[in-house]
Amino acid sequence: MVAITTSAENRVLLQNISWQTFKTMLAEMGSDRNSRLAYDNGTVEIMTPQMPHENSNRVIEGFVGVLCEELDWEIRRAGSLTLTRDDLQRGAEPDSSYYIQNEALVRDKENIDIAIDPPPDLVLEVEYSRSAINKLRLYAAMGVPEFWRYNGSVLRVYTLAGGQYSEVETSPTFAPVSVKEIPRFIQEAKKNGEIATTRVFRVWVQEKISTKKQ
Repeated sequence: MVAITTSAENRVLLQNISWQTFKTMLAEMGSDRNSRLAYDNGTVEIMTPQMPHENSNRVIEGFVGVLCEELDWEIRRAGSLTLTRDDLQRGAEPDSSYYIQNEALVRDKENIDIAIDPPPDLVLEVEYSRSAINKLRLYAAMGVPEFWRYNGSVLRVYTLAGGQYSEVETSPTFAPVSVKEIPRFIQEAKKNGEIATTRVFRVWVQEKISTKKQ
C-alpha cells in the first residue's frame, strides 16, 4: 500500500487487486462516502478529497451549469457516478461528470450502466496531486468524449479522437467560451465569494457568446 497526503487530497494505492475484488470493494463501501475509487490493470486508487480539492470541484460545477444555461444546453449532473466496464476491467468515480449532448438519453434513468448507456459527455478530475492511474487512458477506453483536468492552477481540456485524447485549447462543448480561463474565476471566488464571482462569470460568458454571434 502506498499513501500520499496533501492539503488538498489523500490518495491510497493498492496493488495486485483483482477486478472482482474491486467490484466487491465498491459494493461493501457503498455510495454513502466521500472517497472516490479508480481501477486499472490491477491497481486500485482511493482518493479522499480535502477542502481545496472539493471546493474547486464544486465551483467548477457551478460554472458548468452557467455555461449550459447561457448556451441553452440541457444538462444532467451525474457527480461522482461510478463508471465500470466489466469487459474492459476498468472503473472510475470522477470528481464530476455531466450529460449534455446525450442528456435526453439518460434524463429519466435512475441507474446508468455505461456498458449499454452512453458515458458522460464531460468528466472532470481535480488533481492537486497526480493520480497514479492514467486517467487519460482510463476515460478514453470508456469513450468519454471530453475530459477536464484541474491541478489547482491550470485547467487542461482533452477531446477524444481515434480512441485517444488530445489536449485542445477550446472545449468543443462550450466552443464560444475559453473555459481554460476558469481558474482565474476560482481564484476570484476565494477573495470575493462564490455567488459574487458566479455573477461576474455569467456576465463574462454572455459577453463571449455575444461576441461570437457578431
